[in-house]
Amino acid sequence: MPRYALKVEYDGAPFAGWQRQADQPSVQGAIEAALARLEPGAHTIAAAGRTDAGVHARGQVCHCDLVKDWSPFRLSEALNHHLKPLPVAVVDAAEVADDWHARFSAVERRYLFRLVSRRAPLTLEAGQVWQVKHPLALEPMREAAKHLIGLHDFTTFRSTMCQAASPVKTLDALEICEVKTDWGTEFQFRLSARSFLHNQVRSFVGTLERVGSGAWGAEDVRDALQARDRAACGPVCPPQGLYLTGVGYPDDPFRA
Repeated sequence: MPRYALKVEYDGAPFAGWQRQADQPSVQGAIEAALARLEPGAHTIAAAGRTDAGVHARGQVCHCDLVKDWSPFRLSEALNHHLKPLPVAVVDAAEVADDWHARFSAVERRYLFRLVSRRAPLTLEAGQVWQVKHPLALEPMREAAKHLIGLHDFTTFRSTMCQAASPVKTLDALEICEVKTDWGTEFQFRLSARSFLHNQVRSFVGTLERVGSGAWGAEDVRDALQARDRAACGPVCPPQGLYLTGVGYPDDPFRA
């Protein structure tokens, strides 16, 4: 049975998350249903990351096993046809080795969080970013973020429902930039690590927003990290500004 890697983009708003659920729509369920239209029967796909309800993706990666030999182009075209009108698209496909795994072969996950500061309600970007109505200061957030980079016990910044065996992770990068537009000021948080804890990115951004607003100082983030106590975390921000932008592999299956 040939195995295929799929790079997937989706708007997370209408879904209860990536993972298949019996009574709620999911991205996994949508793709598996499309696969069943191509090859009748049950399909189970595996993904690099299980995004939560409302979280988006531009570079989610999953893999599937099929009976028929498909050209990657025809497979992506056929899946996109059967995924309509859902906001899910297969943007690339590649045949991979039988032992290649979307999750376990991955060595990096990359996320983007979009935070917009403006008074007026959002219209075109509604559901795509987190909006706050007050101004934010960039440099204090950057200073605070330095405390989070590297190898740490991130107990403070993970959900109490996180199933990871250990709270110790290495955060490779956390970069923040400010983009001034005609419709508001956007702050983009770009993070990368081999893996993340449940709600880790949203806990980071919600806490750093408190620094940008002036409610916290950079040293408060340091103290929260060192506390190793979920109660010391700042607010967990909503999911709609979060995007899984890419997954890294030792040998990129999508490289031409």
